[in-house]
Amino acid sequence: MNLAHRLKSRRTALGLTQKDVAEGAGITQQSLQKIEDGKTQNPRKIVDLARILKCSPEWLLFGRDDISSPQITNVSAGPEIKGFFPLISWVKAGVWSAIEEIHALEAERFPCPISCSANTFVLKVQGISMEPTFRDGDLIFVDPEVEWRHGAYVVARLNEQNEATFKQLVIEGSQKFLKPLNPNWPDQLIPINGNCTIVGVVVFSGRSF
Repeated sequence: MNLAHRLKSRRTALGLTQKDVAEGAGITQQSLQKIEDGKTQNPRKIVDLARILKCSPEWLLFGRDDISSPQITNVSAGPEIKGFFPLISWVKAGVWSAIEEIHALEAERFPCPISCSANTFVLKVQGISMEPTFRDGDLIFVDPEVEWRHGAYVVARLNEQNEATFKQLVIEGSQKFLKPLNPNWPDQLIPINGNCTIVGVVVFSGRSF
């Protein structure tokens, strides 16, 4: 079995389409087709392909079943993937004025199992302010088209800061606050009336692999 057969068999076992894998790895579907046809035998995005296919680059390239790769036999399909979305920095999220343009970036993309808008993007949680629900390193999928409301987990941009922040939105009457989930965090309620822009609502979270 060569690279082409391994990639196609792994993709099929996970229930992914060529479009799913291509978008997740940041390549065109035509490029993926060439790999599966055996025309491209040393793809540049082998690490990204392995990440989407949940295996090691060594297994894809050489068929090595090392300890870092999951067993390839008896694979059951995971949840249906609704789309792949780009990982951006917190600074980028904080200063973005045209959020839909993120999809033009050459960015690492991650799969999401729920339906969300095409403008959804991914951030990696930093710090402990949202523990224990969200841990450092967790991936959060942020949809700027979802209507925010009391209790929602939001990514917001404070006027005096140069990057976004991740908190729970609290609305009491006409007052709005950002609240960390960590009960030991020093600032438990941050007023945001007139000094904050809600960038988007967190619609899904998970661990990176």
